[in-house]
Order: sequence, then structure tokens, then C-alpha cells
Amino acid sequence: MTMTGDAPRATDLSTTDGPAVPFADLGLPASMLERLHAQGKYDAFPIQAAVIPDALAGRDVAGRAPTGSGKTLGFGLPLVAGLTDAKPRRPTALVLAPTRELAEQIMAELNPFCRAAGHWAASVYGGVGYGNQRKALDKGTELIVACPGRLEDLMQMGAIDLRDVTTVVIDEADQMADMGFLPSVRRIVGETATRRQVLLFSATLDGPVAKLVADFQHNPVRHEVGPKGPDMSLADHKFWVTAREKRQEVSAQVINKMGSTIVFTRTRHGADRLAKQLGKQGVQAEPIHGGRSQGQRDRALAAFKQGKAAALIATDVAARGIHVNGVNCVIHYDPPAENSTYVHRSGRTARAGDSGTVVSLLEGSQKKDARKLQRAIGLDEPLTDPDIATLIDPPISMRREETPERAEREPRQQAKRERKRKRDDRFDTEAPTAAPAPDMSKGDGTVKFFNAGRGYGFVVPDNGGKDLFVHYTNILLGASRKNDGNQSENDDQPYRTLDNNHRVSFEVRDGRNGPEAFDVRAV
Repeated sequence: MTMTGDAPRATDLSTTDGPAVPFADLGLPASMLERLHAQGKYDAFPIQAAVIPDALAGRDVAGRAPTGSGKTLGFGLPLVAGLTDAKPRRPTALVLAPTRELAEQIMAELNPFCRAAGHWAASVYGGVGYGNQRKALDKGTELIVACPGRLEDLMQMGAIDLRDVTTVVIDEADQMADMGFLPSVRRIVGETATRRQVLLFSATLDGPVAKLVADFQHNPVRHEVGPKGPDMSLADHKFWVTAREKRQEVSAQVINKMGSTIVFTRTRHGADRLAKQLGKQGVQAEPIHGGRSQGQRDRALAAFKQGKAAALIATDVAARGIHVNGVNCVIHYDPPAENSTYVHRSGRTARAGDSGTVVSLLEGSQKKDARKLQRAIGLDEPLTDPDIATLIDPPISMRREETPERAEREPRQQAKRERKRKRDDRFDTEAPTAAPAPDMSKGDGTVKFFNAGRGYGFVVPDNGGKDLFVHYTNILLGASRKNDGNQSENDDQPYRTLDNNHRVSFEVRDGRNGPEAFDVRAV
């Protein structure tokens, strides 16, 4: 519950270099200190030392803190310390995160403390079935770590009631804004208890995030840690001009030299295609994007972290949840449309004191845009032909040494990994059906029928193909009959339904029983 009557104050910890503050001096319960000490954690990071006392006192907190600053325990320890028993389907605390991967990361860090305190925690996000999530809610889980989309689905089903939630954490609020989640965040927070404590963390506290702070926080304490964005000077930036058809070959050469590399593509299909092309050249690459199931995304990220995959091929949305130290290189396979996207992508390397390399692959027509981008973010790098020899070798500790024995067994291991990936993909989300033909990747059509009560229906594609199954969770908000000019984007009751015989656009992917439509919207 938020304390009132205190004037807001701010703390800038970006240059703090004072003595370490022990967790024991921050007012945490003895049982929590024992758990921290068992993990070898005795001293708090600056953001933790600043936030924990204020959060324990019930103050609202607005924190600017980069990834890796320790903010999860900063908000998580006070959150767990204040948990109260929950009724079925009525949690008492909520953490909102923009991506599945971040939600799982938060859960992994906080769940041991919840269990030690005798409370339950559960994560809620899309890409997996509803069954386990609903069971967790039914038994009276106190802490929910959720992505906005799936949480709103469960709210509409009546599977969760947020009126008992007295503490809300909004993590990575700037990413929420970038991904278009702020309207959902506003609706969700509005359903929680009237007297609530709100802790908000973001890489920036201006723009739409500042409006969120003003609307949902009362006299917040403001704490700021570290620079406002990644330091671009920490990485070696290359801008290479090459023919479009040569990008895959150049990427393979870069990955072979640099090792652990994240490659950014513009589309999901581009990520899948590039991963397969690199695999044919002997480069183990894993795609990660919103079109893959949670199991597939988890395996891809695990393979990359463990060094089994040299490259992770990612779209921008999926990359929001990728926080991996030891990334040697970032490749902009498709140049970003926004300056902020370049900064965010490039910030995946040169982290935690490591060096890093960023390579942008440009077509001749993109030179002007590249120079404009450089001016905007403070870079001054030449635009040259690709030259692998100019890449700075990563430290020996960050790359695998090549040996004759490794070279001899790599083709066998590559074939084994490819067979396993095909088997896993088949059993994870799909029956063994053929993938959609390329011309079926997206299209327009007409709603054949839609049963709003049961939440599914079928769309007849214009190209004469087989009717496409559509589940209500794959309908974009506002794609229903209410999308007639009478519903604003901030309407409290968004709809995920379709009217019979209405025109829609959609994309296509393999489902359990064949091709299905997703990202469905009215046209």
C-alpha cells in the first residue's frame, strides 16, 4: 500500500562508487537473508540498496536501470517479503514483463524466495497451453509474473481476478511501449486494488513511460543507475556494403571467425530461411521469433547459451527477451528502420566489460540511411566492402578453439543436431503435416464462421486453398465488429472475435491439425 504525504525524491547512482551495502542492513527478513547468503550474495548492488528500503516502506518507485544491474532482486525481494495468502484465482502480487523469456528469467530468480516463504508463484505467457496456468491460479497462487497478452486472455475467461493485487511491478516499461503493450498495461493495472503500490523499471523514464508514471504512481521515489543506454563506443562497428545475395555468405564467414553471434532479420520467415541456409554451410544456427513455440524458443536460447549453436537468428520483438553475456558479435542482416533499434540490437554485445563487434550489411541504396543513422547515434565509421580480416578476434576465453578432432566430428554432430531439431519441432507443436507453401505465408480471405462462445472458427482464403482454422487468441485486438469507428484503442473491453462473412487479412503457420491463420485483422 502506497504511503502518502512524503515528497518525491530522486537518487542518481550512475556514478556511485561508495562502500558496498550489505543486504543485512536493508531491513529484509532473516529467512530471506539466509537464502541470499546460501546463494553467496552478501552485498547489494546499487539499485538494490536504493530500492529495497523504499519498497519495503510501501513507497512507489520509478527506477531507471539497465539489464544486468540487479533490479530483479531490487523489486523482487520486497515484493516477496510483503506477500499475503491468496484465494483461488485471486493473486496478491503481479509482475508484468514484455516477453516470455524475461518472465521466465524473473520467475527463476524469485521462485526460490517464494517457496522459502511458503508462497506460490507462477508465470503466465502465450505460446504454451492454458492448462497448467489455470491450475496454478485455481490453487491460490500469490505471485503472478505475466506477459500482458496472455494475462488479458485469462482475465476475459474469468480465470483470474486482480482485485486483491496490492503490489504491481512493471518491468522494462520502455520495451512495453516499443511493443505496443502500454494500452494493455493500463487496463491490467486498472483492474488491481485501488490502494496499491506500483514499482516501475525502465531503461528510460521519459516519453510514454513518464505518462505511465504520472498516471499510476503517487509521489514515486526515483532511482537511476548506469547510463541511459548502451555505450556504442564499447563495440567495434563495421558498415559493409555488399550485394543482397552475398549477405548469407558474409554472415557465415563472420560467425565462423567471431563465434557467439546474434543475427537480426526483419521477418520471421527471413530468420527461419537464414538459419537453414547457414546450417547448409556448417554453421549451427537457431531461429528465435514469435512464430515459434515456447519450447522451441527455450531450446534455441539454451543451445546458444551453452555454445551448441554459434548463432541465434532473431527478430526484433523476440530479441527483447534475450539477455546473454559473452555475445561476441551482432550482425544487422536487415538494417534497422529506427536509430533506437540499432542501439538496442547492438547492445546485445560488449556487455559486462567484454569487447564486441557489430556488423551492418548494407546494399548500395542504403548508404545514405546508414550515414544518417551514424550521425544520429554519434558514430563515424567508413562504409567499406566486407573484409573479414579487419574483425578483431574475440578473447580466447570467449571462443572455442578449433582442433582436428573437432573438425572431424563436426559434420556428424551437425547431422545429429539437425535430426533432433526436426524431431523436436514435430512433437512440440505440430502434427507431421506439410509446411504451408510459400504463397500461403499470408493473404486475405473471408470469415466462413466464428463461434465466439467457443473461441474458434474458419477463414476461406482468396487463393482457393484449404479453409484455415483460427483461434481467438490469434485475432488481433479490435479485429471484430467493434472495429467500426466506435471503439478507441484504449477501450476497456477489447474484442477477440470475428463476424461471419467479413473480410480479413492474416498470416499462416502450421498448427496441430494443419495450416492455421494468425495475426488476423479486419480489412
